[in-house]
Amino acid sequence: MNNRQIESPAIETGDVIGRVSLDDTFAADKLETYLDGILGSVQSQRILIVCVGTDRSTGDAFGPIIGSRLGHNLRIPSIDIFGTLDEPVHAVNLSATLERIETMYHERPFIIAIDACLGKFDHVGHIAVERGPLRPGAGVKKVLPEFGDVTITGIVNVSGFMEYFVLQNTRLGIVMRMSDIVVQALSLSLQKWQHSVAMRMGM
Repeated sequence: MNNRQIESPAIETGDVIGRVSLDDTFAADKLETYLDGILGSVQSQRILIVCVGTDRSTGDAFGPIIGSRLGHNLRIPSIDIFGTLDEPVHAVNLSATLERIETMYHERPFIIAIDACLGKFDHVGHIAVERGPLRPGAGVKKVLPEFGDVTITGIVNVSGFMEYFVLQNTRLGIVMRMSDIVVQALSLSLQKWQHSVAMRMGM
């Protein structure tokens, strides 16, 4: 779980590429456009998606739900997914997972990090895409390694008070609707990326 609020200094430096609200009819289309802009410049032959969170908390299940659904629906050989409901990536095993990733690949993959986020009341239900690494655990005062080239965060609830309790009592309906948007947008954008890679390689 990441606790970078939507008004963080990252916005002022231009790190936030875009954000959408789950109540926006065109949220998935807009998010897909943001992702197309990022993935269109990715030269790596492989993309790694790391979805952080745990199924023991409704709010923090945002990442694992996305990881599981992408794993079932996305069949692209050059894309790997870490962090699902069955095999979550969370505070306890994150460092070991990142070490495993380092040993798995001869050439560093492009990494998309996905996590839940707490923020201000009027931003609950927003999904943000940012350049740069994810800072997991900040919202619950944990020091965990930063990682990722691009971060997708879903603001699932309000920050500032009893964060663990707030996460555990987050409405699952909001998390599922936000997950739907991310899975749809990311799946379509990744398919286009894979097609462009195949074209470059003459396949």
